[in-house]
Amino acid sequence: MPFWDEPDFVKSGPIRVDNGIRARSRRGAIGSSWWSRRFIEVLESLELGGRLARGRSYARAGQVLNLEVTAGSVVSSVQGSRPKPYQVRIDIRQIWATHWERVENAIAEAAIFSAKLLAGEMPEDLEDVFDDLGLSLFPRDAGELTMECSCPDWSVPCKHVAATLYLLAEAFDGDPFLVLTWRGRDKATLLANLRTLRGSSESTAEAPRRSIWDELRSLPQDDLADRVDGYFSCRSRLTPVDAGQQDIVIPDAVLRERDPLLLEAHGKAVTDLLRPAYLAMGDS
Repeated sequence: MPFWDEPDFVKSGPIRVDNGIRARSRRGAIGSSWWSRRFIEVLESLELGGRLARGRSYARAGQVLNLEVTAGSVVSSVQGSRPKPYQVRIDIRQIWATHWERVENAIAEAAIFSAKLLAGEMPEDLEDVFDDLGLSLFPRDAGELTMECSCPDWSVPCKHVAATLYLLAEAFDGDPFLVLTWRGRDKATLLANLRTLRGSSESTAEAPRRSIWDELRSLPQDDLADRVDGYFSCRSRLTPVDAGQQDIVIPDAVLRERDPLLLEAHGKAVTDLLRPAYLAMGDS
């Protein structure tokens, strides 16, 4: 028996509610940011007909009672003409974790994208990053969406689903990161990964710029202080070598014992410049 012949079917408008989520846009297009408008453009390009218009009326009338966005799914309750609200679910194919790694690496390499996202902004060219990797930020066609509603309407999407889609667009206005959450990457994870990638990139880029003074400052501070008292008393610590009743000492042994100094003067290592002085003192 067709649903319109069911005894409890009432050919009337929806039951009005006072606590629903009303679309902020009272007339004209819904969505004020580039990403919400882009989402609406995608929906309207799917040729869903007058059902979107009816859904827009539902959204503006506040018939959607709640809306929740999670990875790959949007769920809502929509008050229709029956006492019990209809349950709506809209699923989208998530971007695989391995593909998200590619996206995050590409974003991290573009300083402007990383800076804006870390500041809580959505770069207008972010969609290009996905396109360059052969991915899509927004659904390309209806086949990427699975739309379900508990209402008896056979059309897909019904006006309850359409109302949910319009309010989803406005939710994107309020929090652009919901676009990415729906595609499988929540805000906290994305920003944490970007900070890690940017930190690694900056560390690698800065490494070659370390000066000789940076290297010296990184040496243990008490290294030379421990040797001050015996700095010029090498003879007492040298092992004599039997060479015909004469002890042989090596005046520049202290220079040989130490690790090479990372200092140069006039193109020569400081160790080499000090060595003649030590040899002269050994002859005295």
